[in-house]
Amino acid sequence: MQKYVCEVCGYVYDPAEGDPDNGVAAGTAFSDLPTDWACPMCGAPAEDFVKEE
Repeated sequence: MQKYVCEVCGYVYDPAEGDPDNGVAAGTAFSDLPTDWACPMCGAPAEDFVKEE
């Protein structure tokens, strides 16, 4: 699965790990994140993430 990087702080969302501290189970694709999900490090919206190269 594709990883995504926050352009604001550099946090990497890895679908294999999810974001369990914020209710996102491991295996959740970036495109399947809740609409109100935000970067757990800086609070940036999902729109501020880009695919990791």
